Amino acid sequence: MSRASSRASSGVAETVKTVVYAVVIALFIRTFFYEPFSIPSGSMVPTLLIGDYLFVSKFSYGYSRYSLPFSLPLIPDRVFFTEPKRGDVVVFKLPRDPSIDFIKRIIGLPGDTIQVKDSLLYINNQPVTRETVSSFNDSGLGTAHATLYMETLPNGVRHQIVQEDADGIDCTTVRFQDTQYCTMNNTAPFTVPPGHYFMMGDNRDNSADSRDPTSGVGYVPVENLVGRAEFIFYSTDGNARLWEVWNWPFTVRYDRLLTGIH
Repeated sequence: MSRASSRASSGVAETVKTVVYAVVIALFIRTFFYEPFSIPSGSMVPTLLIGDYLFVSKFSYGYSRYSLPFSLPLIPDRVFFTEPKRGDVVVFKLPRDPSIDFIKRIIGLPGDTIQVKDSLLYINNQPVTRETVSSFNDSGLGTAHATLYMETLPNGVRHQIVQEDADGIDCTTVRFQDTQYCTMNNTAPFTVPPGHYFMMGDNRDNSADSRDPTSGVGYVPVENLVGRAEFIFYSTDGNARLWEVWNWPFTVRYDRLLTGIH
């Protein structure tokens, strides 16, 4: 083999080695530290918008099989566990289909009783305080004719929610078109079992969460928690096609970049 061929072969080997090292390091960081996620729906409006890209801390609650690539069953239950706090925004595996990632806010802890009565959240039979912020209108997200509230959870966590206005809906004589609204805003009491959590979206009337028996969410086992949403690193309004590079700068929501999630 000539010197040139030997040098070329050595260069290829070094390149392959570098790529392998980079992949291993990336997988290590993604598995044990931070994993990126994107927001595909409006269920967490106004906290998270469609087109937000965020980092989730994988170490916040310890690790389970769902922390690993392909959910490899190498970790029994959960190790290095730290109890989530009420009000945390978390990514979790859908209990009905663990191949699907969901993101919601933890409202109920193990042993809590959760109920929604006339659109107001009750935790352990006490109404949660909320203050009106402003009107909120966005027909594209299914939140036309809604109100923006600041909600304060029992542990002091404050966050904004969107609640659709009743607009004359009478849940004592429910019309078919009002069924979803009445079901989500007038629930039976839910008692959260040990080792599980009750999840709700901040866009209260447009969220498949623990209130909805058809959503597949139900009570989320601690094993299904993937991590806590920490901050938004990129956000786009989606008004530029992939090939329209010249329009990309005009679609970035610059005010949302590197903002924390609360």
